[in-house]
Amino acid sequence: MTLLQLKYIVKIAECGSMNEASHELFISQPALSSSVRELEHEMGISIFTRSSQGIALTEDGAEFLTYARQVLDQAALLDERYKRAKPHKQLCSVSTQHYMFAVEAFVDMIDSIRSDEYEFTLRETGTRDIIDRVADLRSEIGILYLSDFNKDVVSKFMRARHVEFHPLFRAPLHVFIARSNPLSGREKVTMDDLKPFPFIQYEQGDDDSFYFAEEALRPKYSPKKINVTDRATILNFIIGLNGYTVCTGIDNGDLNNEKIVTVPLESEESMLVGWIGNERVTLSQAARTYLSRLKEVIAHHGYSVIES
Repeated sequence: MTLLQLKYIVKIAECGSMNEASHELFISQPALSSSVRELEHEMGISIFTRSSQGIALTEDGAEFLTYARQVLDQAALLDERYKRAKPHKQLCSVSTQHYMFAVEAFVDMIDSIRSDEYEFTLRETGTRDIIDRVADLRSEIGILYLSDFNKDVVSKFMRARHVEFHPLFRAPLHVFIARSNPLSGREKVTMDDLKPFPFIQYEQGDDDSFYFAEEALRPKYSPKKINVTDRATILNFIIGLNGYTVCTGIDNGDLNNEKIVTVPLESEESMLVGWIGNERVTLSQAARTYLSRLKEVIAHHGYSVIES
């Protein structure tokens, strides 16, 4: 076993693809595959499962990856201490539902990092993809919500993937609507009030199940429905098409407050927003810093942080 082989394993897990990892490592795919097989044979385990859909970590592989990262971190510390090499590059990857406060905290985290080198990734994506990425160690942290409606199904799926949910705050439901919308001056709105307007939702790809929806409440029937994949598009559609979407109610400078407002939604439902992590993994310093900044941002927006 060599440090180079450990680096190969970490990079493959991050990329989720042998082909992509070989490009980033500047090594041929056959040579990379051969090195991985040699390591698996030496350790007596299968680190990855291989199929026509790609590769994924086995249970042994997920545990092995945790130790591999620790060894590489220690090796980097030795280099820094005795070779006076450059400080170890800070790494952190976060996958999240489309929350502006998650981005705000990510900016604050990067701004606070004192490092000459870092590589950070923030991915806004679908609910199941968030869980899969944390389970496969392609992201250290995921941000999503649970509700009375989805918690049993989503929690069961997370447990099966060895992913733990840690609550951050509970938010009553709101809607984003255009300031020009006739409902914008209301203290509260109902789903019946919103019927005439287009409902905009984030699509979940092949797993477009109600249980994995990013919107904690959907209209039973909407004659006008728009599916989108990114936050900028949904905000433009709210303004340009007078549509609406269901949200936590937290906004920040990304919202054009001259054109978009948040209005409380009359509902007994709420969103328990939290972060998820792989139960086998100890978070990096950068990830812990992100969680600290995330809690500060949540408190700044007037929500009580749940300490667990």
